[in-house]
Amino acid sequence: MDLKLDGKVALVTGSSKGIGEGVARGLAREGAIVIVHGRKKTKTEEVAHDIVVEGGRAYAVIGDLTNDEQVQRLVEDAQAFVKPVEILVNNAGGSGETEDWSTTRPETWAASYDRNVLAAVRVTSRLLPAMRKAKWGRIINISSLAALMPPSKRPDYAAAKVAMIAMTASLAKAVAIDGITANTVSPGTIHSVSLDEAFRKVASNEGIAADASWTQIEQKVLPMFAHVPIGRVGTTEEIADAIAFLVSPRASYITGVNLRLDGGMWSGL
Repeated sequence: MDLKLDGKVALVTGSSKGIGEGVARGLAREGAIVIVHGRKKTKTEEVAHDIVVEGGRAYAVIGDLTNDEQVQRLVEDAQAFVKPVEILVNNAGGSGETEDWSTTRPETWAASYDRNVLAAVRVTSRLLPAMRKAKWGRIINISSLAALMPPSKRPDYAAAKVAMIAMTASLAKAVAIDGITANTVSPGTIHSVSLDEAFRKVASNEGIAADASWTQIEQKVLPMFAHVPIGRVGTTEEIADAIAFLVSPRASYITGVNLRLDGGMWSGL
């Protein structure tokens, strides 16, 4: 299926590593002009360079999304490369401190909200005028399965990700008449650098050989972390593929949804 993304300009925040990097690479493979964002200049430019070497089109912007001045500058830089940003993936954020209800502090909640929710608001509000003028735009906010299945630890993170789902629903209603869609994607257990390290550490403690394949490690360790009916963790490529469809002209009648990419973990309807 041709997703008709060739030449579309997409800004993916927090795309110098992890899920964001996977999304940036996936959109580039579909022909989009990708603007890679990160806080560390060297790593961000490396990802953009790799995309170009692989035949894609990419640029890099640097900035801390909790700083208004830096957000303004990176948005101006992004808009100046080729043409106005048409696709925004608000991926930057993260869980921050590992606290539970015996240790959690108000300042941790404030920082988590700022890093996840307000960061997305800062970027979105600056890009919306051009999208509205063009009568076309796509916005994806990355939440988490933790928003629907909150664990006892990191309650601030789960609450912030719930806010992102509500924010998206409100935004979708506000901009639908302008030809803009807004959707949330909520990943479950995804194969990342940190997850890989955690699984391999547990595998070592369980006596699994150091040279064991990822499949062997995954089959042994995954049930200790989460019940995933599909029986494996997800990949950043799978998240990228789902987002590529949602931001494409093919998905013009899908807005305000929260797409779970969790291998069937969530038990609700």
